Parts: sequence; C-alpha cells; structure tokens
Amino acid sequence: MKYKDYYAILGVERTAAQEDIKRAYRKLARKYHPDVSKHTDAEDRFKELGEAYEVLKDPEKRAAYDRMGAHWRSGEEFQPPPNWDEGFEFSGAGEDAATHANLNEFFEAMFGGARAAHARHGPSHATGQDHHAKVLIDLEDAYHGAKRTISLQLPVIDAHGHVSVQSRTLNVSIPQGVRAGQHLRLAGQGGTGVGGGPAGDLYLEIAFREHPRFRVDGADVSLELPVAPWEAALGAHVTVPTPDGWVEMTVPKGSAGGTRLRLRGKGIPGNPPGDVYVILNIVLPPADSEPAKTAYETMRQAFNFDPRARFYG
Repeated sequence: MKYKDYYAILGVERTAAQEDIKRAYRKLARKYHPDVSKHTDAEDRFKELGEAYEVLKDPEKRAAYDRMGAHWRSGEEFQPPPNWDEGFEFSGAGEDAATHANLNEFFEAMFGGARAAHARHGPSHATGQDHHAKVLIDLEDAYHGAKRTISLQLPVIDAHGHVSVQSRTLNVSIPQGVRAGQHLRLAGQGGTGVGGGPAGDLYLEIAFREHPRFRVDGADVSLELPVAPWEAALGAHVTVPTPDGWVEMTVPKGSAGGTRLRLRGKGIPGNPPGDVYVILNIVLPPADSEPAKTAYETMRQAFNFDPRARFYG
C-alpha cells in the first residue's frame, strides 16, 4: 500500500499543535473547494486534504499514524510491521471507530477494527469510555496461566495543544487456555466517568509473541521436527518439544518429508484442548568427509531410485 504524508499534504510540521493543523486545513480547504477553486485537480486535492485532516485532528489516530510512519521509507511500498499496535491504548468504540477505519487502505490496515468492539451504549454523561489495547504474551502463558505486568501508552493532547503519550502499567492475570484474539476485560480500568459516573472498562486483546519454534492456529500448535533419512525410512522413537514439555513420539516407517503427525490434546488447554502437529523435515547429513562421500556413493549404487520419475510424468 502507499504511504501518504498527511503533514506534507496540510503543509505543517510533524510537531504542529492541533490548532495549527485545524487552521491549515481550513485555509487549504477554502482554496481547493471544488465549488470555488479553479485548479484542475481541486476535487482530488480537496479529498486528500479531508483524508489527512480526518487522521491528524484526532490525537489517537495521529499518534498511531506517527508510530506507523516511523517504519516508512520514501519510495517503498508500506507494510505495517506485525503487532505494530501492541501496548497502544485506544479510547472509544462503535460506529465512529468503524467510520475512521474505512478512510482508506492505509488507515484501515493501521486500525483494522481495533476500536470497533465492545461498544458501551450507556449515557455518555455518566459512564466513562471503554478502552482497548493489544498485548503480547508468551505461548507458554496460555498453557499455564501467568501474572504479568504490562505497559500501555495512551495518546492525549497536552496543555499546549500537542499530542503526547501517557504511559501506565497494570498487573494482569493471564488465564490458562487463553487464545489469540480473545479479549480480557478489566473492569473500571477504562476512561474516567463524567459527572461522578463509573469508569469504563479496559479490554485487552490477546496476541502471541512470535515463537522461534512453534506456530499457533486457534488452539492448535505446530512445529517442524528435523529427522534423519533413516529415521523416516525405518521408523524411530524420538523426543519432541511442546510448550508444555517434552514428549515421546513414534515416527512411522516410510514417512515422507512434510508428513504431519498429531499429538492429541497437547495443544492449548481448553474444553476441548487443542492438538500439537509435528511436521517432519528430513535433514540430509553433509557429504563433508571421505567416509561420508563413500556412504552416499554406496547408497546411490544400492538403490535403483529416480527422485524425478513422477515429476516428468
């Protein structure tokens, strides 16, 4: 997707106060309004100005845009980094957020509906807004449960009209069996109530940190297991890691590379629990010595084997 420099579109510095952004937008909107402008590209410019202002006038969207822009380099297609919004706290939800999320492809990828769940429809004069944030946990936490301290950042406007970020830390209990995409509700940890009303709630969306060994799909976990050619051909008993410890597994005789073996009930705990899928990866020993080369030559002579026999049809 294409990254748009909204600050350049409005002709303001990235450090501009919110009032400066409003002033710049109004000036340029008058200049390029299609009903009065004589510029040939007035309609396109006017739409572009509206898009930029819709983002930069909102402190949360502006802070998120700034965070994303730190990963952008001119002349390149822009792809949001994984879990870019981890620890980023949004306030509000519902139709307003859904509208903002559809501004354009870039902004939709930034927010992706992060603010569109768990809307509170109570009276705005009494109940504080619900807040939303994504947090990353280790896969092992979902197996055993854990108590973790998390840090969140909430964009706000300071006394000078500039967007700043407030940080806070919370102690959170991660329940056993939690899954990616699940929301944990922290009652009373959202926005402050109005007129003495109760505070809103904080909803934490769970995501897993990237693991060097395991991949997660719902409640199921998968991993690639290296096996020697003779283990795959002759069968073997091997020890396999899982997020809950090591288990013994049998590699069936005649297994091919890519074979998926299931360890039933060894996935993320639940009712029912998930499974662990072990994908066999046949690893060839290197021919880096004379005895090793001799062994490979013996194999070539022992087998009447053409690995591409079916490949050519």
